[in-house]
Parts: sequence; structure tokens; C-alpha cells
Amino acid sequence: MEQSSFSALPVNPKILQATEALGFHEMTEIQQKAIPPMLEGKDVIAKAPTGTGKTCAFGIPLIEQIDPTLSQIQAIILAPTRELATQICDDLHNLTQFLPEVKTLVVYGGQSMERQKQLLKKGAHILVATPGRLLDLMHHRAVNLQGVKAAVLDEADKMLDMGFYKDVRKILDSLKGMKQMCMFSATISREVMDIGWLYQRDPEEITVLPVQDSEPKIDQYSIRCIGREKIEIILRLMKQFEVSRAIVFCNTKYTTGMVSEQLHANGLNTACLHGDMRQSERNKIMEQYKSGKIDEELSQAENAVKILGGKVQDVVKFPLMDTDMDRSFVVIKKMKPTAKKYPRKAGLPAKEPLA
Repeated sequence: MEQSSFSALPVNPKILQATEALGFHEMTEIQQKAIPPMLEGKDVIAKAPTGTGKTCAFGIPLIEQIDPTLSQIQAIILAPTRELATQICDDLHNLTQFLPEVKTLVVYGGQSMERQKQLLKKGAHILVATPGRLLDLMHHRAVNLQGVKAAVLDEADKMLDMGFYKDVRKILDSLKGMKQMCMFSATISREVMDIGWLYQRDPEEITVLPVQDSEPKIDQYSIRCIGREKIEIILRLMKQFEVSRAIVFCNTKYTTGMVSEQLHANGLNTACLHGDMRQSERNKIMEQYKSGKIDEELSQAENAVKILGGKVQDVVKFPLMDTDMDRSFVVIKKMKPTAKKYPRKAGLPAKEPLA
């Protein structure tokens, strides 16, 4: 019978400490099925919907296999887009928060190659990359992949459909020491199967169906309307549900700009994001969007801090060195003793959060 708890995994206790800190207690289906064979060093080809926890499924085994005493890249993760590559790296940073000796780095196009060369010289154990940028760095002899033992292709179907088939093959062909190759994909296309036949050895085949339990816990609504009603409906919904931040997806770049302008004209702070923008501009917009998170969390946690006898005294925001990521220190002053019933047993805060 498959273990469902992260605590049952035979991995570094500091990885389990990180999953606990992140509020991860029970593994999702893809994690239950993929982590054990990857820990055994087996190749894996997994078909699973998005939002099912695939990053943890391959991230935990990769981190477990890293030897931090070796100053070389030991695992690579290829992703089709800059945004996904950045998200994967963020998730890996969270999983290694108690393992500072394990270094993770992300490289992608649209940013200074010289800057990325400098970061690579400082060393990394796990490299997350888009195929095009990694090939560029290889051609400039700026990255050494001789120590890579494991490779993961995330959203493999999308990556190969986007025209990266030849790039992926060139990268995999260069990994002379590769002992493990895993692919995670929403669909198993002919191109994905081709890569599997060429580079995998008797892979563990995993399928996770898009059942209700695997779907993101998001309420979904459909509203029929004509074009000129859309802005009014968006504004009404944001007010009705007291939404402080939202993302509006549009089907064209023109529509994206138009919607952004109309919402701005109605008093909202908006930004437009599309593929024709420079990567630095896209990063800035996303950082500005995410930077409000700590303020939102503090607002939600105000009563809980008070119950525990504290008062927020200061918030210090700062960027992590050598990354594009922001972090915050929250200084809480102790105003009165905390009730003896706190801290509560493990798992209870997640089930019964302080209101």
C-alpha cells in the first residue's frame, strides 16, 4: 500500500521539515506514485493534470540525491516558459529552506546572459532552465553539465509542441553522465514518446486522471455577456467578492491592453502583460503584483496575532541576493503571554486556523 504522508518518505529530515513548514502533510496522487521510483533512481514518464503537485513530485527526489560537497550541477530541469521555470525555482527554494548548502539557479532568455554567467560561476547544484537559453550558455561554454546525473522535463508536451524538440535532444545528448531521465506532462504526445524511447530505460509509467480530488480547489463560474458588458461585470464581481488582486486573461494582446486601460479608467491599479514585452518588464510587473502578498497575509492574520498575544511592529521588505525574488521580515512585539493551549498539535492549525 502506498504511503500518503510526507513524513513516511525516506528522505533528509530537513526536506520533511520544509514540507511541514509549507503546510504539506498528505501527498497528492502524483507525488505518491512518482517520488518512490525516482528515489530508487528509476526513469519516470508521468501524465498528470496541472495543479496536482508535480514540482514536489520531482523536486523532492532531486534534492535528496544532491551531494552538496560537490561543487557542480548535478540535476537539470527543463521548462517551456520563463514563468514556469521561475515558479519551479521558487518551489525548490522553499523545499530547500532548511538546506542552504543545496543551491538552485534558474536561467532563461530575455535576461542578461553575462549576469547569468556570473551566477553560474558562483555554483549551483540544480539548474532550472528554458531550452533555448541553456543551449546559448552551452555554446558560450558558460555552463558545465558533466556532473549532471538526473534530468527532468516538466510540461514536456508543451515544450516539444513549442518547437524545442531539437534543442531538448541536443541538451540530453550532451549529458554523458545522465543516469536518470524523467518527464512530466499533461498529455503523452508522439514527440514525448519519441524522447522517452531515445533517452529512457524501462521507465515507470504513471497516469493521474483529472478526477475531482486532483483538481485545484477553485470555484468556477460562467457568465454569458456581450463585449461592452464585460468591464462592468468584472468591476461588480471584484466589489461583490471583495477582491483585492485579480488576473484577467484575454485572448489577444490588443484586448489585454484595452481591458487594462478601461479598468484603470475606473479607478483600479492595473498593468498589462503579454508576450511582446521585454522579459525585464514582465518580471517587474509580476514582482509588483506579488509584492502585495505580505500585506494581504498580515491583514488576514491580524486577529490570530492578537490571539497569540502579539502586535505587528514593523515589516522589512528586501530582495534575495543574486535573485529576482523578494522576501519580508515581520517584526512582532510580544504584548501579553500566549494561552497555554498554544502551540497546538501538528496538523490542527491547518484544519482549524485561527480566525
